[in-house]
Amino acid sequence: MTESYGGDDQGVSGGPAPGRDPAGRVDLAGRTDLDRLLRRFYTAAFADPLIGPFFTDVAGTDLTAHLPAITDFWERALFRTADYRGDVFAAHAALHRLRPLTAAHFGRWVQLWQATVDGLHAGPRAERAKTQGERLAVAMLRRLYGPSADTGGGTGGFVPLAALRLRTAGPRVQPAAAL
Repeated sequence: MTESYGGDDQGVSGGPAPGRDPAGRVDLAGRTDLDRLLRRFYTAAFADPLIGPFFTDVAGTDLTAHLPAITDFWERALFRTADYRGDVFAAHAALHRLRPLTAAHFGRWVQLWQATVDGLHAGPRAERAKTQGERLAVAMLRRLYGPSADTGGGTGGFVPLAALRLRTAGPRVQPAAAL
């Protein structure tokens, strides 16, 4: 029998608590999880040398003011519970007119998004969030450059190889000799 005790996320047997994967992650469950995920993601995105300037310099994004709308978007996309009526593409098209958004920019966005989701959550909704993020990036790129836009090799092929490494990399454990 596995029970939680003392606020620890590990069961008595040392395995993950019910509903958690071996790394202790749970699936996305609602708006509170989205808020945490999006705050962590945009903290990384704003600091990123490739895409950060789009948020900070070009758009002058105020995350505190913008986060409720972003959360509504993702809540509607993943849970169908929010009433999002914005136009995601229009905002990106306006940025693109000021400074062109390229496949490399969208690829980096996907890389950060997938790594952030993987760092916090595991489960069907988390997988859907990653898939939706990649689809959104490809769709935006194609709307900006046309249906034959070069994504580097098919749908989503522009995602840097490092993204795959981030998604599949487990916790790094040093060999016993190095300890």
